[in-house]
Amino acid sequence: QLEFIQPGNPQQNAYVERYNRTVRYSWLSQYQFDSLEEVQDYATRWLWFYNHERPNKANGGLPPKHMLVAA
Repeated sequence: QLEFIQPGNPQQNAYVERYNRTVRYSWLSQYQFDSLEEVQDYATRWLWFYNHERPNKANGGLPPKHMLVAA
C-alpha cells in the first residue's frame, strides 16, 4: 500500500528527503548521463561506496564497514 505525504510537507518523510538531497548534491547534479542504464550503474556503485567506504561523522570519521566489523 502506498501512502503519500501532504504536498509541501517534506518533514513527514524526512529520511527519504534527506537521502534524495544527498544523492542530488553528491552526484546526480554533477554528471550528465547518456542512458538510464548508466545512471543505474553509477547509483549502484555510489550506494555501495556510501554504505561501506565513505567516512561517517557519527562513527568518528570511520566508514560504516569498519564500525560493523568492530561491533
